[in-house]
Amino acid sequence: MVLEVALIDVLPGQEEAFAVAYGKGHEALATTPGCRSVRMTRGVESPSSFVLLVEWDSIDAHIENFRNTERFNVWRGLIGPYFAAPPVVEHFIDVLA
Repeated sequence: MVLEVALIDVLPGQEEAFAVAYGKGHEALATTPGCRSVRMTRGVESPSSFVLLVEWDSIDAHIENFRNTERFNVWRGLIGPYFAAPPVVEHFIDVLA
């Protein structure tokens, strides 16, 4: 299992619109083969900061089943207009299984 962590800064004042767009795009991500779970969180002290946490079967599942497909284009088309900057995305694995 691989955890994708995406740090997303949203344009100030657009946080609620971003959350609505995320709701519309959630299914495109969550139903991707190899996607185990999806969670979006919002900063308490910094409400324009969001963290997306996605558990994937593998990095290949993320790249081949999502990023390289129309699903990603739909997803990015919905949420991308609200980005203040490109998200910072990294993959992580458990230290102890």
